[in-house]
Amino acid sequence: MALILLQAGVQPIGQFDGYDSEITLQSGGFKGGEVCQLTQVEVGGSDKAAKDADGSDGYVGTTTQYRPAVTRTLAADVRPFFLSDDGASGYGTLFGELVGTTVGQVVPLPGSGEQLGPHTAAGSGKITVWDKPGLYAVTLDAVDTTATTGLVVDNPTLSIGDPLYATATGTLTPDGSSSHDNPTNTVVARFIEFGTEGSLVTTPNNLVSALNSPSGQAAQRTRFTQAVIHFAPEL
Repeated sequence: MALILLQAGVQPIGQFDGYDSEITLQSGGFKGGEVCQLTQVEVGGSDKAAKDADGSDGYVGTTTQYRPAVTRTLAADVRPFFLSDDGASGYGTLFGELVGTTVGQVVPLPGSGEQLGPHTAAGSGKITVWDKPGLYAVTLDAVDTTATTGLVVDNPTLSIGDPLYATATGTLTPDGSSSHDNPTNTVVARFIEFGTEGSLVTTPNNLVSALNSPSGQAAQRTRFTQAVIHFAPEL
């Protein structure tokens, strides 16, 4: 659903277009927190002609000219790496999310409301990315969710400080065998911990029911929503 900034690096990068087929979540695009690279996109005929007259500033190539674009479809041996700062379900949409249709109506989980307005990339076509080392969190629906081997709570081998890699679609994973440029297995981040949203404004279920609750309900397990990582990709 989103990338969450904790102690992030200074000044994100926002001048590069997103790869057209990956701009929106509906097209299988960015949820937020994916590892990204730059790819080259061929410049169209009219755009190329205009740039020819201006010395092709900002473009590379001779006969065929290209411009850079952000993609979450990773290729081997391409650098640098970025973290996408985008999302869905109220994050990454211009006017947020509408929950319910009458006053006081709520839904049990995020993402059940109706998005208001277009995706923020719809106007500019750009994807904001972070390349500076820092502490970030990625919601657990945007990482490798493979049971027991992915970046999931029930992975029995996951420890603090473990290396994290990127799959071919940019999702963070502790499984080096599935990284995008195996056998190089480039480390892009280190795992710190699983966390919740950190807010007590909405009382979590595990604080409502105690072990000796008169209702007979046992205390519920904390529902983790994000993986905290230190992003510092190897070059």
